[in-house]
Amino acid sequence: MQFPESWLREFCNPPLSTNEIADVLTMGGLEVEDLRPVAPPFSRVVVGEIREAVQHPNADRLRVCQVDVGQGALLNVVCGAPNARAGIRVPCALVGAELPPGEDGKPFQIRLGKLRGVESQGMLCSARELKLSDDHGGLLELAADAPVGKDVREVLQLDDHVFTLKLTPNLAHALSVYGVARELSALTGAPLKQPHFEPVKPAHDGRLRVKVQAPDLCGRFSGRVVRNVDTKAKTPQWMVDRLARCGQRSVTALVDISNYVMFEFGRPSHIFDFDKIHGGLDVRWGRAGEQLKLLNGNTITVDEKVGVIADDRQVESLAGIMGGDATAVSDDTRNVYVEAAFWWPQAVQGRSRRYNFSTDAGHRFERGVDPSLTVEHIEHITRLIIDICGGEAGPMDDQVLALPEGKPVTLRVARAARVIGMPVSREQCLDAFRRLGLPAQARDDSIVVKPPPYRFDLAIEEDLIEEVARIVGYQGLPTTPPLAPVTPHLRPESRRSRFAVRRLLAALGYQETINFSFVEESWEKDLAGNADPIRLLNPIASQMGVMRSSLLGSLLQVLRHNLDRRAERVRVFELGRVFLRDASVQAGDGTVRGVRQPMRVAGLAYGLPDGLQWARKGGGADFFDAKGDVEALLSPLRATFTPAEHPALHPGRCARIAIGGQDVGVLGELHPRWRQAWDLPQAPMLFELDLEAVTARRVPQLQAVPRFQPAQRDIAVIVADSVSHDTLMAAIRSADTGGLLRDATLFDVYRPGQAGAGMAAGEKSLAVRLTLASPEATLTDGQIDAAVQAVVEGIAGSLGGRLRGAGG
Repeated sequence: MQFPESWLREFCNPPLSTNEIADVLTMGGLEVEDLRPVAPPFSRVVVGEIREAVQHPNADRLRVCQVDVGQGALLNVVCGAPNARAGIRVPCALVGAELPPGEDGKPFQIRLGKLRGVESQGMLCSARELKLSDDHGGLLELAADAPVGKDVREVLQLDDHVFTLKLTPNLAHALSVYGVARELSALTGAPLKQPHFEPVKPAHDGRLRVKVQAPDLCGRFSGRVVRNVDTKAKTPQWMVDRLARCGQRSVTALVDISNYVMFEFGRPSHIFDFDKIHGGLDVRWGRAGEQLKLLNGNTITVDEKVGVIADDRQVESLAGIMGGDATAVSDDTRNVYVEAAFWWPQAVQGRSRRYNFSTDAGHRFERGVDPSLTVEHIEHITRLIIDICGGEAGPMDDQVLALPEGKPVTLRVARAARVIGMPVSREQCLDAFRRLGLPAQARDDSIVVKPPPYRFDLAIEEDLIEEVARIVGYQGLPTTPPLAPVTPHLRPESRRSRFAVRRLLAALGYQETINFSFVEESWEKDLAGNADPIRLLNPIASQMGVMRSSLLGSLLQVLRHNLDRRAERVRVFELGRVFLRDASVQAGDGTVRGVRQPMRVAGLAYGLPDGLQWARKGGGADFFDAKGDVEALLSPLRATFTPAEHPALHPGRCARIAIGGQDVGVLGELHPRWRQAWDLPQAPMLFELDLEAVTARRVPQLQAVPRFQPAQRDIAVIVADSVSHDTLMAAIRSADTGGLLRDATLFDVYRPGQAGAGMAAGEKSLAVRLTLASPEATLTDGQIDAAVQAVVEGIAGSLGGRLRGAGG
């Protein structure tokens, strides 16, 4: 919310300086985010009238002007502006004037000088030279009645300041200059100037047929016809200046009037070209497939969840958000229809974001606009139209269908004191509500407040407590340190911290990313196989409409972002929550009914594993590079990797990760389909693990150093080519060795080029080193041979393998 100080002081003018007003508003809950002067400092710039402008004798693009600055004698000023002509009044910097600093940061001083041999006794200024705007197309033309010789700062009110407020969503009643003035009056006790809306006497009986079919969309609809309007009329300079200082540029007189009243009283309105309306207006919910071309040039398709204003042929306006192009006023417009309505906030919320734009009107209506003053504000708009554009007003139409009922809210004074943290009396609370204009009645130790129609934010007791605290003043609250026993939360030794997980991944060369939990619905379908994701009721953007059930889509987006900036090697990870439907979850302090929210850690590896170097051939990271990182992350736990399928991963290069027989995650190469869809030169490796499994760790247990030296034996077994490493190790460890087997390591794989050498086609030889030991004594040859034989028999029994003979 942005507005000039002078406009605010017209409604409430406390005896405070500009900075003091800013402090009062901020401490009252209306944070002043920015405060700046309308114009930078400059001096000796006055209103000058060009009496004569002739061609410079020695320059084609210069003119010699005779300028009256109220000193009696005319000044001779050389000017190169294309609009320098006799009869206009412009800013004139006198000799000795100091203009705003230029690019070098130094003030620009005006001296007596010559331009191409002609003396110049000053300088005629553009808006850019005075740092009022970026317009440098010519001289700044002032109003024809601007007093000659008067200081330009005074004429244009350049000593004014612009306030920019950062308002929270519950402060919709302060989205106007009058609304802020009402708050300032309550905070300071300064009188508030109450607006008076003089009714405009109808000059004709013309009406427009309006039917409101959806009272749950529109609770009140008011309007009137104004005929014979001059739409080419010029907007008064005072209105243009005020709009500019609210951050709104001037468009046309009718549009400016509508915007002016919106900034003044927080009332969005719309002005239709009456002659372009076919039949009457129908206020209703949209119908699937209906299209509307908006004033911003966009053509949108509406449905049953979007409110519209339609005539007998087509949709003409997006209710509470933006008007349509078909009935927009133009220079040829003669008759207009002025509309002001109350749109239910729930019927407007989120509609703009569906179409990727926002408007000042939608911003206000979705927070709540006073439904009680539609007629009065139309009277105000009508008066401005007639004063600026002429015309004759028709009778007022006002349909009241369903207005919000302000339900009384009870404040317990004792509880207010506990929440605020300081003693407050019933009289203090009543005084605060009186200053805020909130009707209140005392009942024993409580106060009942009935919210006025412009306060949509007062619904529970805490809302009233906040109002009392604001008026009492946050700066008046005592500084009381909290007194509570501090009990450290000790992490069990069987778990490691999330920070340790982050540090380990960083040591492996990964960088942490933090992404939104809101993702595109297509990611959930394509990458997570989730056909029914958890949808947001009010998404912040159309491409962020569902809650993620996997972290992989976010990492791929980070990869794409980096590749677009010519990154060649990317290693990223994220620790974050995912959101899964689970009917067994009940609502609690940290849970939501029907939604499970586990923490996961996911990583992505793309490009050369070790960066560019001579010792390794080119090529991206492969499955085993990522597998090694996962094993390092899970260490000292040992994970097993089994072939699996995942919608995001390559069907032949994907593994399910399990610890102790329980699945904890997935690892693999991105599916070729999604690699092509994301336009990736190489396939990245991805993994995603349950964070609970990653943070688990074994508690170290004391074990004596072996007193007896272990024995090692190497065996080579012939098995089918389909036997995997994990299958072989499982068979070896399951063999009955009497507890002597300590370790087994595969150190060689041999596949003959053709059948023979004791091996058939489809077979391979695996060489394994067995480590045997006993804590009680040194092993004998008989014990060792028996243990090795048990391993061989186990392999033969479970895998159909056999020892490789001497000829093999």
